[in-house]
Parts: sequence; structure tokens; C-alpha cells
Amino acid sequence: MATDPVCGMYVEEGPDALRLTRENRTYYFCAPSCLASFAEPEAERRRLRRRLAVAWPLSVAVVVLAYAGPSRTDAFLAAALALVVQGYAGSPFYRGAWEALRRRIGNMDLLIAVGTTAAYGESLAALLLPGRLPAVYYFDAAAMIVTLILTGSYLEHLTRVRAGSALARLADSLPTTAAVVGPEGDRTVPVAELAPGTVVRVAPGARYPVDGVVRAGRTSADESILTGEPLPVPKSPGDAVLAGAWNREGAVEVEVRRVGGDAFVGQVAALLGEAEMARVPLQRTADRIAAAFVPLVLALALGAAVGWATLGRAPLSVSILIFVTVAITACPCAFGLATPAAILVATGRAAEDGILFRGGDAIARTAQVDRVLLDKTGTLTAATPSVATISPCAGASGPEVLGLAAGLSTGVDHPLATSVRRRAAEERCAPVPFDERTVDPGRGVRGRSGGRSVAFLSVETARGEGADLAPLAAWWARVTAAGESGSVVLVDGRPVGGISFRADLSPGAPAAIASLRALGVDVEMVTGDAPAPARAVADAVGIAVVHAGVDPAGKVAVVDAARRTGHRVAFVGDGINDAAALAAADVGMAIGSGTDVAREAGQVLLVRSDLRGVPAAIALARRTVARVGENLRWAIGYNAVLLPVAGGLLVPWLGFGVYRWLPIAGALAMGLSSTTVVWNSLSLRRAAAPGMPAGALAPVAAPGSGG
Repeated sequence: MATDPVCGMYVEEGPDALRLTRENRTYYFCAPSCLASFAEPEAERRRLRRRLAVAWPLSVAVVVLAYAGPSRTDAFLAAALALVVQGYAGSPFYRGAWEALRRRIGNMDLLIAVGTTAAYGESLAALLLPGRLPAVYYFDAAAMIVTLILTGSYLEHLTRVRAGSALARLADSLPTTAAVVGPEGDRTVPVAELAPGTVVRVAPGARYPVDGVVRAGRTSADESILTGEPLPVPKSPGDAVLAGAWNREGAVEVEVRRVGGDAFVGQVAALLGEAEMARVPLQRTADRIAAAFVPLVLALALGAAVGWATLGRAPLSVSILIFVTVAITACPCAFGLATPAAILVATGRAAEDGILFRGGDAIARTAQVDRVLLDKTGTLTAATPSVATISPCAGASGPEVLGLAAGLSTGVDHPLATSVRRRAAEERCAPVPFDERTVDPGRGVRGRSGGRSVAFLSVETARGEGADLAPLAAWWARVTAAGESGSVVLVDGRPVGGISFRADLSPGAPAAIASLRALGVDVEMVTGDAPAPARAVADAVGIAVVHAGVDPAGKVAVVDAARRTGHRVAFVGDGINDAAALAAADVGMAIGSGTDVAREAGQVLLVRSDLRGVPAAIALARRTVARVGENLRWAIGYNAVLLPVAGGLLVPWLGFGVYRWLPIAGALAMGLSSTTVVWNSLSLRRAAAPGMPAGALAPVAAPGSGG
């Protein structure tokens, strides 16, 4: 075990996991083989919830008793209730304080324990010694400090993301069994028992259970969540397939090449685990202040008491009261509220705009972001393409080309077919009826209508079959220059027109890029898509730097390269292929409509799938961190002014008698400093990103996942 002398982080290392304990909160970073260890943080969350269930009603009761003109009977009842809050709900702080004392460090736990104990102890002494001490009680302060700070700890536990859940989601996305092809027919076996060289059959609509090579059959595979390719990829004998991808159209036989951790999705899981292992929680500003502030306050309180008792010849009771007054005046209520109050208001404000921060550390990291790396498909663009242009050849019309394509696309489960049918419905173009229709997986659709042979094929397939596409040469040049894809309609082997497809921009994408620039943030695109369509989308939204054709490991490399140059990096994505980069970045921002893995790997979740949430999150995080700094300055300012008074500054002028009432002033200062901190934090309710008033992020249609 090792100890960080500044922030009190206790480190335990094992063969499979790293455990970090700090402020009675435990962080786990582990390999996929030891996911069971993630059960303990969940148990700790339940313990916190039980403590809060006791602390809140009792603390409210103590406050009511304190401000309702209490009798001595009420005061005794308040003392009993506050003792339960101190002893049960506040026990984690006392354990942390004891650990801090054992290791000779100062932390927030020690501040909380000293402050609340001083407040409670002085109040109890005043209650038990009537006439000798002023009948002023601080049971409400002692209870509420514990309750509020415990609430902040619970909120962090409630929202903290864990690598284990993301890794588990990755594993759950894969089939557990496969149909092995044999001489006596197919037999179902567990995927874990498959060996390289085995041949398995994959039915249409099923996920590939392994990485392998197609040996028989033709189909297309939807690999968007794995590679970022927005369109289904044609697969024929000799083509590689990836575990986790969808087999869309035809049954195929696949020879196993890689299984489990060696498969592509397993490698993504490993990258995710490594990135999570590399992250260490941020040290809070309050921790660093506490490390110096706690010993200083204790030394000041003790020095003032001893000094006045020996040099100033103050009565022992007055010396004790001076010690208590200093401790109460320096009570860490404002320190304890400085961070959680601002974070609580900020997270609530962000939720109104569909932005979820996973804990205060996510807000602190987001505030430092100066470069944003954006995924393309499903992030900057929708995953389902739309019809861009319809170009008829001489002698044909646009409605004729669209009607033939829509007729052939009827009943076909393919994104391009869906786009054609949607465009035909929008233009009220009736699909041409067909006598027969045949899907050629990965190539297109063929059929017969009115004695004519009609085909709707990709440009590459049509050329490969010898079709003369010269009449569409100018159209195809425009399509490729725009970074779009295209298909042609053939009648009896001759082209009658072409239809191009484009990936539509996500709602709010151009505005989001402009807002990021207004915040002084660099923006780059990182995508698994081809350079031409990636460049087209980047130009449309105003992004200058594009990293195209990048696999998951490459995305992590881009993130790492940016971090090595000193940038604080946020990665925005939505697919499994983005999970490792989301985890490797300083801040992972996951699109809410993306895969579960991407959502759980990110520290910020954009629920409404609106990219304007990215600049909104950064702007709000920066304001939140600024408010935390202001809150801490208020707390320090109150102490700087009042601690000398509490230590005896007024004695030469007013005598020792004034210290009968200074604890009241100390309590008033506590309340005022806390009120100031809360009021300052509440100003975050009015925060908004540039050009984005509160509530501006209206729900939008959710794009699909991709890369």
C-alpha cells in the first residue's frame, strides 16, 4: 500500500486490479478478468443511501427544533438526534479523519470531523453546564454539515461510470453459440469452444459470432458500430467478417479466424480496459487547501487557547471557549459546500438541456477541454443515408427512375432501399409493380416488370457486369466529388438513371462547431469512413482537420497524440468502435442514441443526440469550475477576517467577557458563508452556451449508431 501525501489517496495494487481509496470513496480499475470486484462500489452506494435515509429527516428535525424557540427539553432532543447523525451518518468522515491523522495529512474528512465535533461538543457542554456557558446550541449546524456533504458523496457514487459495465456490455453484444457446419448437418456449439479453421453458418439477421472469412454465400454486413462504415458492406467468398456485425441478407458460411479476446470486439474491449486503467481521479482544489488549512486551523485554535491561558492569564473556561470559537468559525461548512453545491446546481441545469455529467470529476475535466475530436457517422451525421440526387438519362424522367427503384426496393431491408422508398413517398411517386424480384446481396436488386428486366445496382456492380454507364459519367463525377455514394437503374441492361445518396448532417451540427470555436476550442474529425465522404461532411460543418479511415486503435492514437502535445481532449462518439477513444480522452462525450457501450464509456452523455450539447457542456463546466473557485475564495475570505477575531483580537478592547458571545458570531459567520456559497452556486441556473439560451436544446430525431 502507498499513500499520496497531498490528497490522502491510499493505493493498493494486485495482479488484476488497482484500488484507490480517497475521502472514503473507492475507485477500481481492473482487467476484464476481475469484473466481480465492481460489486463493492455498488455496496458502498447502498450504504450511503441508508445513511442519507437516516440523516435527512433527523437533520430537518434538528433544524426545526433549533429555530422554533427551543426549550431545554427541545435542546436535549436535538442533541440526541444530532448525535445519531454524527455517529451513524457521519461515521465515514470520522474514519477518514482517523486515517488522515495516522498518515499525518490534512483532508476534507478531517475538516468535517473537527468542525462538526467542535460544534456539537460546545453545544453539548452549553446544554449540560447551564449558567457557566451561554445557552447557544449548534446541533443543527453539526447535523446539516454531515448531511449535505454526505449527499454530495452519494451523488458522485450514483453517477460514477465504471469500465466493468462497459466491458460487460461489449461481451453481451456477441452471440454465445454458433452453428458449426458438418457432414451430418449443422450443430450448435458454444462460441468459446470454436477453434480457428472451424466453419460456421450465419443466418440472415444474425450477428457474426467470430472474426472470420466468408467461404460460401453472398450477403452484406452492417459493421457500422464496429468500423464506422455507414453502409452495409458487400460480402462474398474471401471477404473478412467481424464478430458483432449484423449479417443482413443472405446466409453465409464463415471460416473462424479469431474468437473471444483475439476478435476485433475483444481488442476494442482491451483498449477500453487499458484506457480506464490509465485514468486517475482528479485532485480537488479543496483537498489541496485542506492539506494546509486543517493543521493551520488546529494550530491556531490550540495556540490561541494556550497563549491566552498562560500569557493572557485567561480563565481555563475562557481558553476552552476560545479554542471552540476558533474551531467553529473555521468550520468547513463553506468548504464542504463549495464544490458539491456548484456541481449539484450545474448537473441539474445541464440535465434540462439533455446533458448528463457523470460526477464532479467529469465537470472539472470538461472545463479544461481545448480540443474536441468528433466521430462522423451517428455523431456529425445520421447513420441512415438519404437520397441526394436523381439523374435520369436521355429519354427517361426522374419520376420514372424513382418509381422503378422504389418498386424494386419494396420489402428489401437495406438502408438505401429504405431511403428510396421514403423519397418516393415524399414525392408521391407510385412504385412500379414487379412480377418477380430477387435480392443480390451486397450488389443490388433485380426483377421483371412488363416483360422488361430491371436492376437497381451499385455503380461498381453495374460496371463489373459490362453495363455502359457513359450517359451517367457527368453525374458520377459530381457524386464522387461530393463524397456521396450512388446506384444506377438498368432496364434490359441499359442505364435509365442514377440515384446518389448522402449522409445528412445531424441537427445542430454547424451551430455546434461555431459555438465551439467561440469558446476557443479546436475541432477535428476522427472517423472510420473513407476520406472523400469524410471531407465532404467536414467542409459542410466547417472542420479543417480530418482523420479518415481510422480504426478503434487509430482513434485512441489520435487522442493520445493530441494529449501528448498538451491539449485537454474531448472525444465525441456513439459506437462500439468509439468506446476506447471515449475512455482514453480526458473527457468522453457519448451520443445518447449510440450503443450502450459508448454511453457507459463516456463521462458526459448527450441524451438528446444534439451536438449543440457539446459546447453547452463545456461552457457550463467552465462556469461551474469558476463558481467553485469563487466559493472557495468566499470560504477563505470569511476565515481570513474572522479567525483573528476568534483567536482573541478583540480582547484588548472588550475584555474576556466578549467570548461568552463570540460562538454566536462564529455560527453566524458559518451560516453567512454557506448562504453565500449556495447563492453563488445558484447563479449557474442562468448559464448557457454561446448562442444557446436555457432550454434551447429541443428533442430531435435520434440518429443511429455508427463511426
